[in-house]
Amino acid sequence: MITRRQWLRFIDHPLVEWGMFGLGVLLIIAGIVVAPLPGPGGIFFIVPGLALVLKTSMWAKRRYVRFKRWQPKAGHWMDRGLRRPSARRREAVRKTEAEQIDVSPSGTDI
Repeated sequence: MITRRQWLRFIDHPLVEWGMFGLGVLLIIAGIVVAPLPGPGGIFFIVPGLALVLKTSMWAKRRYVRFKRWQPKAGHWMDRGLRRPSARRREAVRKTEAEQIDVSPSGTDI
């Protein structure tokens, strides 16, 4: 059985990273080609392709962060779609802050 450390070392190999990047680009292109067809087919290619490209390319990560700052609402949905840990953390913080506001005493007695 392969350990987590062995898997991470395998993923960090430059040849594997370039292969994942290339596969991601091919999936994005396939998604763009399939997108005009009826149904949600393009999404099933574009999202995994975007995830692979973001995992392996610092340039793509910087562009993604810029896009999220420019369009925060779209960035939020992209984070949820990509199942990013930072999105889950922000959602948890938002929920705890909302709960604290709801539980806080109003200060008025009836």
